[in-house]
Amino acid sequence: MSIIPSFFGSRKTNVYDPFSRENWDPFDGIFSSVLANNSPSSTAREVSQFATTRVDWKETPEAHVFKVDLPGLKKDEVKVEVEEGRILQISGERSKEQEEKNDKWHRLERSSGKFLRRFRLPENTKMDEVKANLENGVLTVKIPKVEEKKPEVKTIDISSA
Repeated sequence: MSIIPSFFGSRKTNVYDPFSRENWDPFDGIFSSVLANNSPSSTAREVSQFATTRVDWKETPEAHVFKVDLPGLKKDEVKVEVEEGRILQISGERSKEQEEKNDKWHRLERSSGKFLRRFRLPENTKMDEVKANLENGVLTVKIPKVEEKKPEVKTIDISSA
């Protein structure tokens, strides 16, 4: 039994096991315990959700396309909204997994809670034609662009004087 792991927390791995596939981090859990003592843990988890929901935004000649990884979520757990001022808002909530008294967790890395991302869209978007599709855990939001009017080129005949 090692004194180091018990000093830094209740880690049940053996630091000196050469066959252990787990890397021991002496600072693991220090900051989360500080957050837990200074603010409600649900608030800390919700704040992390704002930062961890990954979004790709690309502009094609025809549209602005957003792709959001939302594995395990159903379409009724995700909300896509368009607000005044050309704001696209993508939000949702992943439910926390039910815990049984007899369960023993070894890792809890998947996050749960609410998420929210907001984007100010450029002037060239058709806000009334937004389309969203959730397939295989990827939300795709397409917002068509307004067709650019090409300036008319008028040819002027040159007369000789």
